[in-house]
Order: sequence, then structure tokens, then C-alpha cells
Amino acid sequence: MINCGLSESNFAPCLPTAPGVAGRSLCFTLSSGEVWDYQDMATSTSSLRIGVVGYGHLGQYLVERILKDGAAFGLTLAFVWNRKPEKLKGLIDDKLILGDLSSFADRQCDVIVEVCHPQVVKEFGLHFLSQSHFMVGSPSALSDPDLNQKLRRAAQLHGRTLYIPSGALWGGQDIQRLNDSGALKALFIRMSKHPSCFRLTGDVLSDWTEGEGRHVLFRGSVAELCPLAPNNVNTMAAAAVAAGTLGFTGVQGEIVSDTALSDYHVVEVEVTGQNGFSVHTVRRNPARLGAVTGSATYDSFWNSLLVCKGHGGRVYLC
Repeated sequence: MINCGLSESNFAPCLPTAPGVAGRSLCFTLSSGEVWDYQDMATSTSSLRIGVVGYGHLGQYLVERILKDGAAFGLTLAFVWNRKPEKLKGLIDDKLILGDLSSFADRQCDVIVEVCHPQVVKEFGLHFLSQSHFMVGSPSALSDPDLNQKLRRAAQLHGRTLYIPSGALWGGQDIQRLNDSGALKALFIRMSKHPSCFRLTGDVLSDWTEGEGRHVLFRGSVAELCPLAPNNVNTMAAAAVAAGTLGFTGVQGEIVSDTALSDYHVVEVEVTGQNGFSVHTVRRNPARLGAVTGSATYDSFWNSLLVCKGHGGRVYLC
């Protein structure tokens, strides 16, 4: 045992120092007067209550993981909401089904996860942040500069974290570090998928035939791409958040329809820095025909959720 020069008089029980943390902890005072607080993790921590908004493929996966593995990671399911609540009947315990999303605050969530549609972020994002941390599964919603700023201000005002999951983005934290150092000069993302995997607005992909090969659907800023393909370019949106100095208007993207891609999606990221520095990554994400989300992205979202334990009133790429 190491003697740090502390006597019994240095120690005293104290109340929890973090909101929502139950139990007591042990404090001791150093000779400098600094107080250290050691919480008994076995008795003082409580599970984070998670609300899941959306019960598509990704929402269903997250709900099942929380119910199956959540306890081991300190997570418990507070509610599930779906635009069509009848889809939940018989699959989810009735007491976990939230019929009216506007009553979400009654469930006292620590984290709300949206995996539904950008419109939900627009309608409820500010309300969610007033009560809990918020993980935005549809970051394409942030391409609206007004909404983007309002969500950032709400996070800061309420001391809540606006989490942006990396999803299918490879190297997001590296892009963010390059951006924060002032060395990021350009960022380009290309997403190539089988045409059955796109959910586009308008008539950009109104007609296609099997075997037609590769076809560039659109190339431009991520700000332009997000309204065009709100369910398909969340990877690009996450990159635009990571590359904050470039933003949604500065980060460039391209979506490609390719009938040869029957087994996976391809995400290419080209990063340009100073003095000739560049990085080019290619990520092949296994995916079924017609799947908006590649299979590896499901685990990525789960790992992002495990990070959501509160990082202050700011935006945080996870």
C-alpha cells in the first residue's frame, strides 16, 4: 500500500457530483486544499435511458441491441416511436411504445436517437435538446443553415450534446482534426450504389434498367445533395460537420448509380490538406439490393450510441 500522506481526517462522504447519479462517494482533501471525489461505481452509476425515434431497419436494430445487450453497457430502453405505431404492436412491449412524440419528455430520457427522417429533426430537434442529449441519425437535416445554427445554440443553451454519428464515414475524426488545425483545404465524397438503393426526390432517378452500368446522378455541394437524397447522403452530411470550416456548401459530393454494385455500397473520400498532403480512402460496405443502409453501418451506429454519455453543450462527432 502506498502512503500518500493522508490521514483519516482527509476523508469524508459526499453527495454525488453529477446530475442523475445516485448514491454517495468518497472525497478526500489534499494538502493543497484540492478536493478529489471518488465515486463508488458499483452503487453510484445508473443506466442511461435511451429513446429511439424511428423503427425502420436501423431503428429496429438499435432497439434489439439495447434490449439484448444494453444492461451490460449501462443502457436501458425508455421508449420507441414510429410514424406508423401499428408496426410496433406485437414486436415491442406496450409500455415502451410512445404514441405521441410530443410527449417524449414524460419518459425522462438521457439520450434520444433519431433514425427516422430529417423532418423529425426539424420539428423536434430543439425540443429534444431542451431535455436530453440528441443523436441525429439524419444529419442531412443540418444542411439547412438556419436549423443547423438553432440546434447548435440549443445544445449550448441547455448544456446538451448534439451527437453526429459517423455512420459509413471512414476517418471522420481525422478530417475533424485536420479541419481544427486549419490545414484542411478540400473534401470530396463519392457514394456509389445500385440504383435500387437510392431514395431520391424529384425525377433524378425516375427510370433505370438492370445492366445499364454506371451513371453519375449528381455532383455538387453537399448542401445541394442533402435535399435531393436526404436518406442516402448522411455520410456526406457527417463529413460536412467534421469539416466545419468548409461546411455543407464547401464540401463537395457525388452520387453514382451503378447496376454492377449488387452486393455492396462504395464510399470514396478524398481529403486535401496543405503542402501536397492528400488522403484517398475507399470503403466497401456490404448491402443487399434495395438497402439504403449498408450492413457495417449498423454496428457503427451502435458504437456511436455507446459514446453518447454527455460531452457538454456542443456538437460532437461520434
